[in-house]
Amino acid sequence: MSDTDTVSSLADLKDLTSAAAAAAPAATTEAPRAPSAPAAPLREREVDAQGRSYATGRRKDAVARVWIKPGSGKITVNGRDQEVYFARPTLRLVINQPFEVADRSGQYDVVATVKGGGLSGQAGAVKHGISQALSKFEPALRGAVKAAGFLTRDPRVVERKKYGKAKARKSFQFSKR
Repeated sequence: MSDTDTVSSLADLKDLTSAAAAAAPAATTEAPRAPSAPAAPLREREVDAQGRSYATGRRKDAVARVWIKPGSGKITVNGRDQEVYFARPTLRLVINQPFEVADRSGQYDVVATVKGGGLSGQAGAVKHGISQALSKFEPALRGAVKAAGFLTRDPRVVERKKYGKAKARKSFQFSKR
């Protein structure tokens, strides 16, 4: 291939790209296409008459009913403040995780009622409920909360005690004689 062929092929290539660029806008204006769907389907906002969003959270044997609404960040569990109900700082940290992931710390008031299980399971249930309610109040936050794994219910529960055993699997002490 000679130098003149190379120069002419480069000129042809430039003409081709400029023709394609000129044809591309014309093609979009001629035939209107259907609007493309957004990458993530945006859900509808679920809010009650009082401006609250409701969700149920579960963990182990605990079930939490959670309502969130815009406010100062006050969290009330079973009629008591979260510092009183969940005395351990780790449990309070667990409850506040969904707000930290979504960058909404101190922007929502939470009212929760919890039944069943122990304190750790109840804290996990409240966290699950807050995550669900937050994604219902602001559907745009669902991706961030889901990526953190807060919308999935943890299926692990305590194994039941079996007949003839001390606990679920532990046997009574064996005596040879």
